[in-house]
Amino acid sequence: MIVIRCGSAPVPTVLGEHPRIEVSEVPDKDEINRALAEVGTRRRLLVCGTDAGLATLLTRLMRSENLDVEVAYIAEEDTPATRAYGLPTGSAAAKLGVQGQAHEVPLVRDETGAVLVGEATVAGPRGELLVGEAYADDDKVFSGEVPTLTVRVSRDFPGVRATVEKPRRFRRRRWFTARAVQFGSPGALITRDGITARRPVKRTTFYRHVEPLRLVLP
Repeated sequence: MIVIRCGSAPVPTVLGEHPRIEVSEVPDKDEINRALAEVGTRRRLLVCGTDAGLATLLTRLMRSENLDVEVAYIAEEDTPATRAYGLPTGSAAAKLGVQGQAHEVPLVRDETGAVLVGEATVAGPRGELLVGEAYADDDKVFSGEVPTLTVRVSRDFPGVRATVEKPRRFRRRRWFTARAVQFGSPGALITRDGITARRPVKRTTFYRHVEPLRLVLP
């Protein structure tokens, strides 16, 4: 086992005896490549950081065909990813990372090859309503104008969940489960795991990768 610390993320004392690699809060490709080179034959990574840092690491594992590596996520506090996978936080997460077993869960990505570990939101540019349409497999999530589209990862198959924010008179949202969620718009801003894209896009797809993630779970 080896600890990968992203930025200034706290490292619980239970992990003190394990070797540690320091990377940026959201590491770039070169940092991750150096980290993976140091990992060597170790087959479990204990990742201390944020959803964005974890997503960046998993993106590189996927692209470099290293998804056989087991991953434990140690977040300081509750996040969309910990909620999606039912993970504890802090010291409890560290103990689970050392003692727990890895299970195969869906790995969600987009068409650019970037992994999503928690939640993505799609909104109109400059605070405007989101215009377009979205499908979860064959089900229409929305068509027309809505405040936002939300896509979340699920630990259960098929792997992706989607919903839209509705006017206040409609209190309950409907969640659609699918292998893939496709979206099209004249222009929309996507926030993935807390990181907002610099430029609007006209379309995107979040879908379950052909290989699963080997994640340490309770």
